[in-house]
Amino acid sequence: MAIQQRRERERAQRHQLIVQAARELAEAEGWGAVTTRRLAERIEYSQPVLYSHFAGKGAIVNAVALEGFAELAEATRLARTKATQATQLARTTAGEGAQHAALLAVARAYASFARANPALYDAMFTLATDLSFGSMDSPQPLKDAFVELLAVFGPLAGTDGDPETFTEVGWSALHGLVTLDRDGRLRDGDGYQDQRIALLIARLAGEVSK
Repeated sequence: MAIQQRRERERAQRHQLIVQAARELAEAEGWGAVTTRRLAERIEYSQPVLYSHFAGKGAIVNAVALEGFAELAEATRLARTKATQATQLARTTAGEGAQHAALLAVARAYASFARANPALYDAMFTLATDLSFGSMDSPQPLKDAFVELLAVFGPLAGTDGDPETFTEVGWSALHGLVTLDRDGRLRDGDGYQDQRIALLIARLAGEVSK
């Protein structure tokens, strides 16, 4: 039993080593540079060992994407809880104001995550994967990330709205801003992206003067 447990532990460590190597190589040189040969050299294992963990590059991208969604869920959760705690301590906002603050904090954390991890974000949203999104069969990290967005977008749907649909629309708009900005399709300069995010959130929260 002890030998089996050691082998399982070593296998899990190799699995994580491959995923981490793929992330580092992709962030440094782009996903085009991530090949099984390069990864095998990087982790100092043979390609057959690598293939014993992953069927190919697509499976590695899947694993990286899952790790990314877990990290995104954690980043947005921390942003939401910190914003909520701050408004409670200040006792200056409540209700819609506190909800707006939490949503803005999550949106900024989301944008910061995408900006800090471009290759990881590509694995999550741009590269082809066989991950199931928006279904009961979706992997838990995907569900966890969506739940965090739902926690801040959902309450704005109103009594007659569908919180999940509203969240999908809000998420799509935020993703669009993030993608256009990082691809150089919008004006570049200090503060522009934060202004765009603040405007989007204000509009979604219905707090912009008509």
